[in-house]
Amino acid sequence: MYLKTSQPLLILLTMVWSAAAQWDPAQGQWGKSDPRDLRVMTYNVRDHICRNANKSEGYNAWHALARIVAALRPDVLVMQETGDNEGNGTPGGVDSVEQLQRTLDLFLHGGNDPFLPGGPVGAYVQKYAPGYDLPYVFVSPLTDGYNRNVLLSRFPFVDLNGDGVATRPDISGILPDLYAPGGNGGIRGFMFVEMDMPDLSYGGDLVVGQAHLKAGQTQSDKDERERAARNVAYYIDYLFNGAGTGVPDPRGKIMDNPPATRILDDLTPVVIAGDWNEDELYNGRKGPAEWLVAAQLLGGNDGTDRDRSDATYDNAVEPYTGSRTTQTAGYKYDYVAWQDSIAGLRRAFVFYSNALAGVPSWLPPEVAGYTVPHDASRMASDHRPVIADFILPDPGWPRGDMNCDGQVGFGDINPFVLALSNPTSYQSQYPQCDLLNGDINGDGRLDFADINPFVSLLAQP
Repeated sequence: MYLKTSQPLLILLTMVWSAAAQWDPAQGQWGKSDPRDLRVMTYNVRDHICRNANKSEGYNAWHALARIVAALRPDVLVMQETGDNEGNGTPGGVDSVEQLQRTLDLFLHGGNDPFLPGGPVGAYVQKYAPGYDLPYVFVSPLTDGYNRNVLLSRFPFVDLNGDGVATRPDISGILPDLYAPGGNGGIRGFMFVEMDMPDLSYGGDLVVGQAHLKAGQTQSDKDERERAARNVAYYIDYLFNGAGTGVPDPRGKIMDNPPATRILDDLTPVVIAGDWNEDELYNGRKGPAEWLVAAQLLGGNDGTDRDRSDATYDNAVEPYTGSRTTQTAGYKYDYVAWQDSIAGLRRAFVFYSNALAGVPSWLPPEVAGYTVPHDASRMASDHRPVIADFILPDPGWPRGDMNCDGQVGFGDINPFVLALSNPTSYQSQYPQCDLLNGDINGDGRLDFADINPFVSLLAQP
């Protein structure tokens, strides 16, 4: 039933208070400022997501990890050191791909545990964040004998560059060329996944890569990390972006099979992340993070941004203390990097509950429910997640412009309510408009979940 003109105005304005900003860590709000921002989170989980993990709601790592993911709710979650039962202190070696897929399903959704019989899983992400999900999962078939890389996403996987493959556990082999020594992405591979973003919410699509580069501080360890980073930089510039030529692999050095037939469009960014095992601030050399964003020339014209300038890696800190540390030893090993000519950074931060012990109001409610709330991060892993919120290109129409006058304002309230309550009548009254102009949260549909984001949009256009 269509509401009278005064009713929708009153309803929506009184909801302004419930549509408070979702980014206010001092009040325990760690969500995105804009629901259509892309949140990417990288997390080395230190062997604690595996089939033989203790999955109860107790003082354990699985429980802590489930609550942290539920609190931060990434759109794309990449994790390293999953599937390692021996490292978790239980026998059984590394999980198979199928076993880890089932384990990740238990981690997200709960259910009866087939690996540790005895009843349902006690702790899982949707228990603490109902309605949140990462339905698309890629488990790398590559293993170093201990663990695997995984990627979980809100968005479906699709081939974007015409080589018939949407998911790769490692880059295609490269023949030595220019600064690339040749080979692959290193010991555990450098995973890449191509994703289809909703056309009515985003102007382009998305590619995300991640890796757990070689650990250790010997010269051979450093050399291996550098080799992998140089190869991957070449792969991004030449295969995905065509090195400025408009065609993939213009020098014919990448053994993509079948070969890519097109480069990514100019609104589709590449985002890379992971545990790169070297701190660029203290390593005294050009390390893997700098190679991955800049390639051979810092500030030159061979970088891994689409326009061949340098891409950017994060400068994230923990919001309360300002610490940049992502690993127990006191270094930054975990990174998110992106093509900043396409994707804008809203913010990047490190989450570490132990830093919030003296300020309980800062703890997200999901983490506050943990057995010892401030200790969740320490229990979860010896690494801290890095989270980045990106502003992606929009599809060209203003979000929330429900009367199609080219701007968003109070004149859009009545048509927004009409679209919610009577879509047919809305399309009849506004034939020039797309009903999904009201899809403010970017989930591909117009429904009541768009009301609070719509009010936020009116309050802060």
